Amino acid sequence: MKRFLALATFSHVSLLGGAFLFQAAGYAPCAMCLWQRWPHAAAIALGVLALSGILPRALAVVGALAALTTAGIGAFHAGVEQGWWPGPSACSGVGDLGALSGSDLLSTDIPETVVMCDEIVWQLGLTMAGWNAVLSLGLAAIWLFAAFRSR
Repeated sequence: MKRFLALATFSHVSLLGGAFLFQAAGYAPCAMCLWQRWPHAAAIALGVLALSGILPRALAVVGALAALTTAGIGAFHAGVEQGWWPGPSACSGVGDLGALSGSDLLSTDIPETVVMCDEIVWQLGLTMAGWNAVLSLGLAAIWLFAAFRSR
């Protein structure tokens, strides 16, 4: 059980670390990219607790839920990037401009690194969000295997 808990925890560290490396390399994250990071961080904390002997089976199930959460957000985000469905209006370029004042519309105080959620900034077969979804589904399976393994 401990080997699978360690594998899942280390894999979440790797995925989250990879996201930060891409960011350091100049690939600024969008809002949905950031949402996908939180379940990875939670899974890391859950893994550390489980590895320390605190309710390992229960925490492994919760770790699987964290992995499924980030996989779900990643799959939704990948669909937004591909144009299969609309994304959140705040980050998909379909926001309501009527809600902005004239000074807001003319403001130049916009960060240069704003990334829209429906823009693909990197792709190798799948987008980063797509890879997160696929890899996180695999991690959920590892968490569940750890939770229900007999020893």
